[in-house]
Amino acid sequence: MSDATANADQIKFWNGVTGEKWAQHNADMDRNLTDATSGVIALAAAKPGERIVDIGCGAGETSLLLADAVGDEGSVLGVDVSGPLLELARKRAGSRKNVRFVQGDAAFHAFTPHADLVFSRFGVMFFDKPAPAFANIRKALKPGGRLAFVCWRPPMENEWIRATVGTAQPLLPPQPPADPFAPGPFAFADPKRVESILGEAGFKSVKVEKLDGQMNLGPSVEHAVYQMTNLGPLSRALNEEGVDDATRAKVGKAVGETLDKIRKDGVIKPAIACWLVSAVN
Repeated sequence: MSDATANADQIKFWNGVTGEKWAQHNADMDRNLTDATSGVIALAAAKPGERIVDIGCGAGETSLLLADAVGDEGSVLGVDVSGPLLELARKRAGSRKNVRFVQGDAAFHAFTPHADLVFSRFGVMFFDKPAPAFANIRKALKPGGRLAFVCWRPPMENEWIRATVGTAQPLLPPQPPADPFAPGPFAFADPKRVESILGEAGFKSVKVEKLDGQMNLGPSVEHAVYQMTNLGPLSRALNEEGVDDATRAKVGKAVGETLDKIRKDGVIKPAIACWLVSAVN
């Protein structure tokens, strides 16, 4: 497979309607992922003056947080395939001099060994061939440089998936079993697979630790349903052939009833289950 065709489905996906929707609702996404963001930022432990590469940087929240940590003497390079998200990231960065963004596929980007840290928040589970992709990403690191990322644990360990996809499944046409290792949000759910991929890519001292937290979907059931049916894994299922408007309406109603039961202090907060992954070049 050539560089031009590898990961093509993901690149098309994130440069189409999905990328535009995520850019439009980036404030929701950043709020939803607050606990995961805090956990992986703490794991990364960025220091003043460091140089960092943020893989799958999206609309730039994590890149800007890292830029704050490294200060004017450091730098952050955000890499993402999505044009719509990068356009927003650049607007959010404004005139800051210590962060820049590039559109590209991290599996093939021509990295130079300059970075103290390679970082990612849910941005590294989408490679067609993950071990070669990580071998290429490792080229960005200095000897002894660090890798830190967060990824999802198995779907059914995540209450936000049980409450949405799990609730919707009985109402949707039967689907063939999904390949658990296919590129997608849960491709790294198996920690042994993550360790194997990173080891094959040349990383050392690989650690995979649990992170538990909550997803903050806000107080409105209607808006929470919109997010989950338009921006998450459920949105793909609802766009499959054979799913009509009446079925979508039934799914939305059922998901809303389930989410309404997951309230803490008036806010819908389903539990999240993640892996915090670290390694050394």
